[in-house]
Amino acid sequence: MISFLEKVGAGLLISAWLIWGGHFFGDLLVAPRTAGAEKIVFAAPAAAPAASAPAAAPQDFKVLLVAATPEAGAKVFRKCVACHAAEKGAKHKVGPGLWDVVGKMPGKAEGFSYSGAMAKVGKEWTYDTLDTFLKSPKDYAPGNKMTFIGLPDAAERAAAIAYLRTLSDSPKPLP
Repeated sequence: MISFLEKVGAGLLISAWLIWGGHFFGDLLVAPRTAGAEKIVFAAPAAAPAASAPAAAPQDFKVLLVAATPEAGAKVFRKCVACHAAEKGAKHKVGPGLWDVVGKMPGKAEGFSYSGAMAKVGKEWTYDTLDTFLKSPKDYAPGNKMTFIGLPDAAERAAAIAYLRTLSDSPKPLP
């Protein structure tokens, strides 16, 4: 009789032949993509910045805001539309509607239930407070319900705020 170990060995041998044969016949049917591989040019790694180079100075938010375009802000605002409505008279979503938000008080939109943290902020939504809030909502109002991590890039924040400014019948003047 054939022993158990002989059956296992034969099974492994047959499996190996099938894998090898499949690979061999696969290469015959479909040519490997190696033609021209010697012509592929890889980018050289960027040189590391010199250790003595000064760090980039933070950009002035007001300069970025004046230079920002609402069109660029509308692209950034795509990150917000899942939770916020931007149209005049639109119903609130998960977050409050943002029509005419510049100059309003946080935690005061009629028909929207804010967290206690947002209701306690007590500062009007100015361009500067919006910038601080959008940088890190959790740091601005610890305990608020907003799950969005924020916009760490100052230029993106300025563009988003430039767009929010346009969501009004009478936009507030820039600083």
